[in-house]
Amino acid sequence: MAGKPGGNSGWHSETTAVHAGEFVDPATRASSPNLVMSVTFAPEEVTGFSARDEQGYEGFVYGRVSSPTVAQLQAKLAALEGAEAALCFGSGVAAAHAVICGRLGRGDHLIVPDANYVGIAELARDTLPRFGIEVSFVDVSRPEEVAAAIRPNTRMLWLETPANPTMKLCDIAELARLAHDRGVRDVAVDSTYATPIATQPLTLGADFVVHSLTKYIGGHGDAMGGAVIGRKAELDALNLEATVHFGGVLSPFNAWLILRGAATLPIRMRAHEEAALKVAQFLEDHPAVSRVFYPGLPSHPQHELAKRQMRNFSGMMTFQTKRPGPEVAARMVKELEIIHYAVSLGHHRSLIYWIGTNDIQASTFRHDAEQLRRYRDYAGDGVFRLSVGIENAADLIADLSRVL
Repeated sequence: MAGKPGGNSGWHSETTAVHAGEFVDPATRASSPNLVMSVTFAPEEVTGFSARDEQGYEGFVYGRVSSPTVAQLQAKLAALEGAEAALCFGSGVAAAHAVICGRLGRGDHLIVPDANYVGIAELARDTLPRFGIEVSFVDVSRPEEVAAAIRPNTRMLWLETPANPTMKLCDIAELARLAHDRGVRDVAVDSTYATPIATQPLTLGADFVVHSLTKYIGGHGDAMGGAVIGRKAELDALNLEATVHFGGVLSPFNAWLILRGAATLPIRMRAHEEAALKVAQFLEDHPAVSRVFYPGLPSHPQHELAKRQMRNFSGMMTFQTKRPGPEVAARMVKELEIIHYAVSLGHHRSLIYWIGTNDIQASTFRHDAEQLRRYRDYAGDGVFRLSVGIENAADLIADLSRVL
């Protein structure tokens, strides 16, 4: 690639978010990153046609293996996480599938949280066993249960913190030490809720970080993508199989949109946290609300861990109402003016959705009776998942007041 990508030596996160992976184009002197949509490239020297040949070539040959705009986004993401390298994919689930199926094979054992993002929970429960990968679902907020679940063939511990939708946290540093001491090769952390502004799992001992770029890092709800971040040697090997063979590549156009969003991530996360804390405090004091789960509130069961592990409490929370959730949700659909009743999260606009316990247990968390009891004890009949955007908190509070 012509030009030299920006580095991040000694930069603060705000500077890294803007400049890492970017450079002034030497031909046009364009200050902003180029959008390169080409699928194929004319090499400057004779090279092979296989993706294996491209590994030793510094330029670009074919877009399924690598492309300039995606490469710039990967450099920015690696810098934000303090990592050696990053790989981008077409969605967060594609990124998770890449690192799980790219690192595990028949006879290997995977430990995942007993309640986490539904796409990963269903992949682990419904798909991986068909390919001979054994899976255990464990409450990762309890290190003793993780220790008890580790087997001689355990190759990966998958973590998600804060967890979707329960807002449970797990201690990355403690669990990474535990897993590695017991011979587990990989610890992977889905850090979508936290973002690198709040938590950098690699500095706490994790081997891989996974993000749904569709959420906070893209930030605007208009581009889907995912990323795996970690050590260069492992990601180079993963690229050949997970990107080239699985084929879940990220469109350069989406990469370009996510690059734009990532530049403002630090200041957006400050705005998300500021508004979310005010909204969480309002909800906690509201007579129609029975419970709020937000890491920034002292009432969160793991508030002390949140203070130790997160530099930003993010904009995600869940809460329960005294009236039946579906009844309140129906009113939200009709009467909310600012907050959108819609799925997804991490966007500049606020989003809310009802997640019923019966529904999620029937579709996703079909575990043993004790795990189902714990989930219901924690989540009751269900929770409202609220992703607080960057609007003024007073306006969001007024919108919620009307429907509560």
